[in-house]
Amino acid sequence: MLDPISMAAITAVLGAVGSGVASEAGRWAWETAGGLVRRMAGREVAAPTRPEERDAVARIIHDSVRSDPELARTWSTFARTVQTTGATVGRPRLPASVRFFTDRKGAMRLLDREAGRKADGRPRVALLYGDDSMGTSALAVHWGWRAESLFPDGQLYVDLGRGTGRAHTAGSALRELLLRLGLRDERIPPSETERIDAFRRVVADRKLLLVLDHARSAAQIAPLLTSAPSVLTLVVARRPLSGLDAFPVPVGPLGDRDAARLLTKIVGKEVMRSARAALPAVLARCGGSPYALRAAAPRLLGPGPLTAAPPPALPHHEPTGGLTMSDSDPVRTAAEDAYRPLRPDAARLYRLMGLRHWPAFDAEAAAWVAGIDVDAAEELLGVLTDALLLEHTDNGRYRYRPSVRAHAEEAAYRHEGIAGCSAATTRAVEYYLRLSVTAARVALPESWRVPDALAGRPDHVYAGRGDAVARLAVELPNLVEAVATAEEFGKPDTVLTLCRALWPLQLKAGHHEAVLPALRAGTAVADDQVPGSRTAGALHVQLAHTLGELQLWDEAGAEAAAAARDERAAGHTRGLASAIEILGLLRLRQWRFQDAYDCFDEAAAVLDGIGPDDEGAADVPRARALLERHRGRALRGLGRLDEAQEHARRALAVFRANGEAYNTARALTDLAEILLAAEEPAAALPLTDEAIRILSEENADQHVEYLRRLRERCSGPQE
Repeated sequence: MLDPISMAAITAVLGAVGSGVASEAGRWAWETAGGLVRRMAGREVAAPTRPEERDAVARIIHDSVRSDPELARTWSTFARTVQTTGATVGRPRLPASVRFFTDRKGAMRLLDREAGRKADGRPRVALLYGDDSMGTSALAVHWGWRAESLFPDGQLYVDLGRGTGRAHTAGSALRELLLRLGLRDERIPPSETERIDAFRRVVADRKLLLVLDHARSAAQIAPLLTSAPSVLTLVVARRPLSGLDAFPVPVGPLGDRDAARLLTKIVGKEVMRSARAALPAVLARCGGSPYALRAAAPRLLGPGPLTAAPPPALPHHEPTGGLTMSDSDPVRTAAEDAYRPLRPDAARLYRLMGLRHWPAFDAEAAAWVAGIDVDAAEELLGVLTDALLLEHTDNGRYRYRPSVRAHAEEAAYRHEGIAGCSAATTRAVEYYLRLSVTAARVALPESWRVPDALAGRPDHVYAGRGDAVARLAVELPNLVEAVATAEEFGKPDTVLTLCRALWPLQLKAGHHEAVLPALRAGTAVADDQVPGSRTAGALHVQLAHTLGELQLWDEAGAEAAAAARDERAAGHTRGLASAIEILGLLRLRQWRFQDAYDCFDEAAAVLDGIGPDDEGAADVPRARALLERHRGRALRGLGRLDEAQEHARRALAVFRANGEAYNTARALTDLAEILLAAEEPAAALPLTDEAIRILSEENADQHVEYLRRLRERCSGPQE
């Protein structure tokens, strides 16, 4: 075991504490670390956001504890409460391979060669590239399963394009990879730089396969590459990626012999013999595309669209983006062949759901858009999936291939016309608007930030707060697309309401990389359409919160200031106090404890301006109690422990009186931390016990784990 005051151990503790700041328990530990560093340095030290800054802070701690036994004891006591272990042992797996696969012997040999290359310090990377219909992803997954024994520590897969949705950022892809490697969500660092460092440390001594599917550029994947000698990365893209140093594996069309072999595997020899006359035309139309061949297979027997005359021409309407049908794309050709024989209701649903890039939708959304009941929508989605016009996702939802969706969109504009397509898109956005607002009201009913319930019948029912938050999380990619759609269609009120409905998700579940594009769009719309309004102030607060969680502190500070500006202009006193409070919380995260305290004092002074009959008066006592908590935390960081205790006790009294279990436990934890810093462990012990009891009933497992480690500090040093 490492010496608790060695540089390596100190760096590990700082890394673990920094990784945990996404949770409330993690924030307590982070602020405690900041107070200790300030005490050791005798001055304010900026909170680190990059590995080199963390190393500099570790040096301050190391030099201090070497020269001061009392500081060494204090640091060692704190370090014992921090869990520094990395990922749990797990064996991630690839998605399922396709049932029928025609040997790509040349490509497989090339992958074998790169996998067996002697380690020489270069990242072990292969680039599989080819058109969307050529089976590049299937090849990567099939080879990965065949070579499973080479990677005893597991096989990682991440879809960088998220199907037809918005692309992963490097930070969000790293988060997904770290989760699959066994890190708990609260242990994943908030910043991209720290995630890169964590990922490379976790995989350094593992034998892993990493498949990066639907890569867009070399810049997108550069942070995901590692020179670890036993990690092989397969990058899958539609074209060569300029700037990527990788072993190239081109994936082209299947030859006629391999194409016929694939069809035989799917339909059997007897069917192939009976369809011998049609086979040359089938092969020519499919263009060597495995997807097109699979889509054509069920229609080999009858006089289907492969041999029948095309249907009468539909009225032409130019699709958005200037999309045009092209027989040079075998996926689009196969989609047209599968689309023609569909019954009218299935064809209509296919067209309408393809109008936008919904990343993964369910039958309820499809039913709303098509104006049918959910059971009927489920049945039609099954028809479309059987025709390979839709794909099932891992969680039982549906999505389009990009080229298939392009075909569906074009067919919609030709058949439905511009007015019909606009109406269907409006219905889709309305569905996600109603869903998000209803869920937000259930998830956070006491918050004045959550938009009011929409007029009309409630469309969704939730078992409780947790269920509502979970639904928001599942639908988040679609909600982000709904924001983009509403913005494109010139519906600013819808943009603003959708964004405000994300607030409970930000507070309770994070997903900050995912919500960031929507919040940036929302604040831009607010500044353009309703500057100086409460809505603009609320959205700037939401954006400030997410930027702060991502440790983009300069941007977060600017957004908090913009929120205060708008709330002041709107004459919204309660909102102004909240915006200043957000800025103070940001300063706490930065270890700027005096600035934080000043912000909380300023926010309290603003609350003084709310009279007993003014708007927001009912919320003032609770708001003051929260500020008391925050001031106590800031004073603890400054080492003013007697004053900190007074503020924490006042907050605790209010939360107890209000019956707020969760905030009572948080105030108890604050007070216990302050008493421990004041070297009063006996007084802190019953507080931790009470907080553990309360939070255990609230199922707040992360907080309980932190409190148990805190309790160990109360019980005395462990030798």
